[in-house]
Amino acid sequence: MDAHAARAQALRRGVQAELDAVLARQRGVLAEVAPETEPLVDAVADLVAGGKRLRPSFCAWGYRAAGGQDGAVEARVGAALELFQAAALIHDDVMDGSDTRRGMPALHRRFANAHAAEGWSGSCERFGEAAAILAGDLCLAWSDETLTSCGADPERLVAARLVFDRMRTQLMAGQYLDVLEQASGGAPEGADDRALRVLRWKSAKYTVEHPLLIGAALAGADAAQRAALSAYGLPLGEAFQLRDDVLGVYGDPAVTGKPAGDDLREGKRTMLVALAAQRGSAGDAALLASLLGAPDLDDDGVASLQDLIERTGSLAAVEQLIDDLVARSRAALSGAPVTEEARAALGELVSIATARTA
Repeated sequence: MDAHAARAQALRRGVQAELDAVLARQRGVLAEVAPETEPLVDAVADLVAGGKRLRPSFCAWGYRAAGGQDGAVEARVGAALELFQAAALIHDDVMDGSDTRRGMPALHRRFANAHAAEGWSGSCERFGEAAAILAGDLCLAWSDETLTSCGADPERLVAARLVFDRMRTQLMAGQYLDVLEQASGGAPEGADDRALRVLRWKSAKYTVEHPLLIGAALAGADAAQRAALSAYGLPLGEAFQLRDDVLGVYGDPAVTGKPAGDDLREGKRTMLVALAAQRGSAGDAALLASLLGAPDLDDDGVASLQDLIERTGSLAAVEQLIDDLVARSRAALSGAPVTEEARAALGELVSIATARTA
């Protein structure tokens, strides 16, 4: 195992240890309220036990890029980012009505199933959604607590918190834009620009750029380092989300942990869909309107939409856009004023974030 792989493995272990410690403490806090609250912690613990740990990795290398060295700080801030990610996933699944997450029932489905199994009164679905919203809110609170207690230099922590707070607010705005686009239907004209706006603010910035800048702030990065990390991070974050969108339509459920074509059932107005709407015929537009977002969309319907996206050249166009964004990210990294160790690690993360199957 080379040095980069060993460090990545150590970071993953450190983040998981911090998550375990946070959840153990919070389990005790909730136990003071009632033992019936324990399933909330169990559900969050199961969710944060998985994932690629990309945000902690980008944060750690933003930190090391500017000379940071404290592994304990890296792990604690990484855990804070994972808890924020958990909140975003839990709430996103409620809004989208997603059944699965990481190969398990989404949290609202988990609690709905528990309601049904116990034979409680009222709506299973309403109970599941309410419990999931509360679990997501708990993750937001725990994320904030974990960042605050990370042990970093107080002055630098203030600078990092400014980025952290901006990240959280802008992600919520991006999430609203996503919901708005699905609800309004979105005209084909300008759909690609709107799709890019959604993926930038809902996912790209908080996946790569903001974690990098949080880590850099904790190490006292200067303006040139911050600018270079942004120039590297934003196009990479956009490429990451475009790859996610491709997998949401064409990915293998055994690898992605979600049903094939799940984004199509949810009516996601991704770049793939935006380009297909712009490039397709009147018949293609009618097919999109009739199938996209249909909750009962069957395998044949998924296959029809997959064929439409590929036939209009939209899949090829998105793949080319991913390549172009990756090239921009690598070019920015090549001249960035960062440590050589960080340059090498951040270069590896480009491939990990974009050349993936899950």
